[in-house]
Amino acid sequence: MADSRDMMEARVGRGDPDQGDGRKDQDDRNGGVRKGRGFFKKKVCKFCTQKSKIDYKDADTLRRFTTERGKILPRRITGTCSKHQRSLAVNIKRARALALLPYVLK
Repeated sequence: MADSRDMMEARVGRGDPDQGDGRKDQDDRNGGVRKGRGFFKKKVCKFCTQKSKIDYKDADTLRRFTTERGKILPRRITGTCSKHQRSLAVNIKRARALALLPYVLK
């Protein structure tokens, strides 16, 4: 009877934690230390702190908020607030229409 119970536990996966599907805990793989989820510096909006204005004619400033391919960078990367991110997107699109910024770089 005990042998059949051991066989059932082995099938279900309640046996040894190193056996079964071959996975280990997250802490075991990293040596007990979790990486990448530590302290990070909070990004602040450049336009709120410096009281600068967003202008579609200032292509150099707008270029800092686009990728090398010409895409608009998201808020989580640039750190701008939602109000200024919306204004930034509109001004980048205006600068693109006037050929101050490229739509796409190849």
